[in-house]
Amino acid sequence: MNLIIRMMKYTVTAILLFLATTFSFSQDTKYGVRAAYSISNLNYSSVPVNDNPHRNGFVFGVFVDIGISDVFSIVPELHFSSEGADKEDFRNDYLNLPVTAKYNFAKKWTVGLGPQLGLKVNKKDDGFKNFVFAGVGLIEFKITEELSLDARYNYGFSNVFDNHLMPEAKNEVIQLGINYKI
Repeated sequence: MNLIIRMMKYTVTAILLFLATTFSFSQDTKYGVRAAYSISNLNYSSVPVNDNPHRNGFVFGVFVDIGISDVFSIVPELHFSSEGADKEDFRNDYLNLPVTAKYNFAKKWTVGLGPQLGLKVNKKDDGFKNFVFAGVGLIEFKITEELSLDARYNYGFSNVFDNHLMPEAKNEVIQLGINYKI
């Protein structure tokens, strides 16, 4: 299992390096940092195994905004994110790789949608899967060309618990963030 995790880390790093070097020669490629406040919870398919309070946390990471046209861009990101529920045994931290397609529909407004792969980083052999898959939707408001605010909703598509366990739950995360293009 450790070999799979190490290979996944190398794969994610290689993909990010490939994307950064391949598209960095475009005039419309911009790099940046992101910080956000997150509110997360586990959405159970049946009755929850605990009282399931939401977890407040933080997100921080980096991104590459690859401009395809004046109104469309692809944005791969790498984030550290606090997720799960607020009970100690149900808290998980992830290294997330969202890749969003963004559309600028007004001068200062952008919407985006895309997939996200998450690697659990803080625990092992705890009943939670090491890899999760989610979808990301966002709306962004540009304050300046470099600074923007966004609101995101991440919906988990995969069960966060190991297959041999009975409960089935998915991560749901709301993020309110600030982005700065360097």
